[in-house]
Amino acid sequence: MVELKLSSKSEELFERAKKVLPGGVNSPVRAFEPYPFFVNRAKGSKLYGADGDTYIDYCMAYGALLLGHAYSEVVNAVGGQLWKGTLYGTPTELEVEFAELIQTSSPCMEMLRLVNSGTEATMHAIRVARGFTGRKKIIKFEGCYHGAHDNVLVKAGSGATTFGTPTSPGIPEEITQNTIVIPYNNFQALDETIKCKGHDIAAVIIEPVIGNAGLILPMNGYLSYLRKLTEEYGIILIFDETITGFRLAIGGAQEYYNIKADMATLGKVLGGGFPIAAFGGRKEIMENVSPSGKVYQAGTFSGNPVSVTAGYATLQVLRRRKDEIYPALEENSERLKKALVDLASDSHVEAQVYNVASMFQIFFSSQPVIDYASAKLSDTKKFQAYFQELLKQGVFIPPSQFETCFLTTAHAEKDLEYTINAFDKALHAASTISRSA
Repeated sequence: MVELKLSSKSEELFERAKKVLPGGVNSPVRAFEPYPFFVNRAKGSKLYGADGDTYIDYCMAYGALLLGHAYSEVVNAVGGQLWKGTLYGTPTELEVEFAELIQTSSPCMEMLRLVNSGTEATMHAIRVARGFTGRKKIIKFEGCYHGAHDNVLVKAGSGATTFGTPTSPGIPEEITQNTIVIPYNNFQALDETIKCKGHDIAAVIIEPVIGNAGLILPMNGYLSYLRKLTEEYGIILIFDETITGFRLAIGGAQEYYNIKADMATLGKVLGGGFPIAAFGGRKEIMENVSPSGKVYQAGTFSGNPVSVTAGYATLQVLRRRKDEIYPALEENSERLKKALVDLASDSHVEAQVYNVASMFQIFFSSQPVIDYASAKLSDTKKFQAYFQELLKQGVFIPPSQFETCFLTTAHAEKDLEYTINAFDKALHAASTISRSA
C-alpha cells in the first residue's frame, strides 16, 4: 500500500481532522478547497500559518476583532483575570459594570442578559418576544442568518447559503410553520405580510445590514418603514446586531441608521475575541426573563469573568477612541471599495462592490445586489478564483461569496497598499473564468 504523501502541514492536519471532525472543521464556513490553512498564531492584522505563511486578514474571525488580533489592552486584562479564576458560578462586580457600559452604548438596551454566542442571543430574544406578546409567529428575511437554531434556520445566509439547503434537515416542519420568511428590501412584501398577519406576529428579527449573504445594505427608508409597521401592530422589532453591533458605530446599526429597535442582540465585537453575547431591550420586555419573570433562560458560562474582562476592555477602548476609530475605518473601507471598482473595470469583470463602515464585499454579478435572490445570481466560480489568488498573494478574506470582509484598527497603510495590488492580480484571475452555469 502506497502511503499518501502530503504536501504541507495544513494538508496533514486537515487529513487528521477529517477523521474526528465532520468535514474536518468545527464550523462549515472554515472549509474551502482543497483544504483550509491552519493557523499557529495571530497578531494585529496578520495570521501566521502552520506552514510558515503570513496572511493579511480581512476575515477577522468573521467580524469579531475590530481591534485586530491579540490587542494588548485586551490580552493584558485577560491575563490578569486568569490568575483570579476563570469561572465562579456567582455574580461579579465587573459583569454589572460591563452591562452598564453596554446599556449606555446600545440605544434600546434598557435591560440585558449576557450569554455566550449570537445563536444563544437570538434564540432567547425570540423566546422573550413570544412570551411578552403571547403570539407565536415571527418574521425573518431571506438571507439573514440568526444562528443555527430551529426557528431561524429557514432560508438563512452564512454557511447555510454556501454549504446546505436553506432549511436544514433535522428541523421539524411544525416549528418552521411559525416562521414567515420574506425578501429583504421589499417594501410591498413587508407591507402586505404585516397588514395581513400582524396581530399574530410576536417579532420581526432582522440583520439591519445583511452580513451573511455577502454584504447587502438596506434601501433608503426600509428600516424606518419596518419600524413604523411593527410599532403600529405591537410587534417586537429585534435588530440582530451580532455583526453590526459596535462595528458600524458605538451604538451599532441603531445609531448608524437612527432607528431604535425594541430588542437587540450583540456578539462578535462585544467579546474582543472571546465568546460572549447579549440580548436585551425595553425594560418592560426584559423583566419577563427569569428569575424576574416566567420566560426561562440560563447558562453556566454566561457572564464568565474571562469573557467579561475581554469585552469590558474592548468597549473601553472603543468608547475612548470612537472619534478616531470609526471615521478612519470608514475611510479605509471607501478606499478599498474604490480600488475594487476601478480594478474590476480595468480587468473587464462585471462586479458590484458594497461597503458600510468597516465592512466591504464584491459580488461577481452584472446586477445590483439588493436581496438574497440577487446575491445568489453572483458567479461563485469567479469568486473562488478571486479568493484563491488573494490567498496565494498572502491576503485572506472569507472563502465564500456569501460572507463579508472586515477592516480593523490594526490594518496599516502598507497593508492596504499591498492588498490593492493583490486585488489587481485576483481580479485578473477572476476575469479568466467562464461564467458559472
